[in-house]
Amino acid sequence: MSSIDTLPTEANAQNDGPVLNYLNNGHGIRSWLLTKDHKRIAILYLISVSIFFTIGGIYALLIRINLLSPEGLFTPDTYNRIFTAHGVIMVFFFLVPAVPAILGNFLLPIMIGAKDLAFPKINLLSWYCYVVAAILALIAILGGGIDTGWTFYTPYSSSYSNSNVLLAGLAIFVAGFSSILTGINFIVTVHTMRAPGLTWFRLPLFIWAHYATALVIMLGTPVLAITVSLLALERVAHIGIFDPALGGDPVLFQHMFWFYSHPAVYIMVLPAMGVVSELIANMSRKSIFGYKLVAMSSLAIAVFGFVVWGHHLFVATQSVYLGIIFSFLSYAVAIPSAIKVFNWTATLYKSSISYDTPMLYGLGFIGLFVIGGMTGLFLAALGLDVHMTDTYFVIAHFHYVMVGGSLMGFLGGMHLWWGKITGRMYPEFWARAAMVIQFVGFNLTFFPQFILGYLGMPRRYATYPPEFQVLHVLSTAGATILGFGMLMTIVYFIWSLKKGQRATANPWGAAGLEWKTSSPPPTENFYTQPIVTTEVYDFEPVDKRDMFGEYGRPPQGVE
Repeated sequence: MSSIDTLPTEANAQNDGPVLNYLNNGHGIRSWLLTKDHKRIAILYLISVSIFFTIGGIYALLIRINLLSPEGLFTPDTYNRIFTAHGVIMVFFFLVPAVPAILGNFLLPIMIGAKDLAFPKINLLSWYCYVVAAILALIAILGGGIDTGWTFYTPYSSSYSNSNVLLAGLAIFVAGFSSILTGINFIVTVHTMRAPGLTWFRLPLFIWAHYATALVIMLGTPVLAITVSLLALERVAHIGIFDPALGGDPVLFQHMFWFYSHPAVYIMVLPAMGVVSELIANMSRKSIFGYKLVAMSSLAIAVFGFVVWGHHLFVATQSVYLGIIFSFLSYAVAIPSAIKVFNWTATLYKSSISYDTPMLYGLGFIGLFVIGGMTGLFLAALGLDVHMTDTYFVIAHFHYVMVGGSLMGFLGGMHLWWGKITGRMYPEFWARAAMVIQFVGFNLTFFPQFILGYLGMPRRYATYPPEFQVLHVLSTAGATILGFGMLMTIVYFIWSLKKGQRATANPWGAAGLEWKTSSPPPTENFYTQPIVTTEVYDFEPVDKRDMFGEYGRPPQGVE
């Protein structure tokens, strides 16, 4: 039986006050736009990110429609602008902010027993930076578009493109501030606001992953800001920085861009790994095998992520000897990720697994991420990379890691904590069906692209030889199925806001402070200060009918 089958169909009338207080307290839009409540800011992020995920998905659909036939539907220039729009939106306005800005913002203070993040006003400012950046990017895309690809490679982007490169660069620059402000907040909050008794090695692995991500954000994002600024300077003032015709070096741009953008891969996937650790532990009711090793592997990924950028330059005039070093380092960075996958699998061994929707997403993450990680080893080998770079093999690998990993982790987390965020549960049957549809659609979309890349199909081409059409048709069919599954999720999440069963404090019987307060939590998260006396993932008997939990029960007379 699903765990949510045991939930009451409706809460007692006297429970409505604390359960819905932060949603109902201040109906006007002004109260939301000026809020300093981390939970409300997370919901603002959820709405914003969902809008841009939908826009990015529409551009993905246009890409797949174009590739149904070898001749293509759009001109090459239009196609360039379509795949650039898809990449810019999905990377900078979905993958980077999705898990930290939504789940991290909502859950991090509650998981450590804090009333809010350390800097609530800065937290709100980070959302405004995101919105301003997203609007600028949308204006650049709809006002003529960008034709450089999301990597903005020079000298084309700095000297020759006639598209909206400067406006897009400004959007990315401002979005970087949003990430940095969030990273500062997370680091300071974890260091200074943990509940009494919550030592470092009692922190949930979700917190370890977000802490490591915040370190990467703080160290890497300023490099991207400098790179974008130099690109703009060369484009406006024609100073020779990257353009060889002006005395610049285009490979310098690649070094600077990938010094940020490879660690950015872990900004996207590390938080999802933290989510999966929570899914595996709570859906199997078992502490993560080798907890300390998994925690340390998050920090190891953050460190290793900064020393492997050169594997993006194997065919870009980089020294062969330097390429060998980066190749070895690229293999080494797989070790911390492999530790996580091994320990998750060991946790599942002989455990009592609940195959509810969050667990299905957790298992889906492991399957897709392993394929993505293993195919990354092919690209880390110098000889193979010469053949496979800039082919559809790279696209397939990237999407298995980023979309198969980050998206699966994000959706798994949304299903695990949906009741905690909204106070309502989603329909379990439809959620399971949507997950299976998404998993099948994803694999049908991107697995044929491994074959396309191996056969030599270049990426970013609007047309292709007829012998590749069957694989492209399969990929487009898979994208249609994947899109349908995503639409199902959006529909039943919206439906659940009014029709879903009332969520209790701990509908899953899970471990952690977030499950010891009401769903959703009161404004300051807890009515009494939590005190931690047990180890992490200590599963105690839980009354799933309890609406408030240990620390979410209002004092007598408080509604």
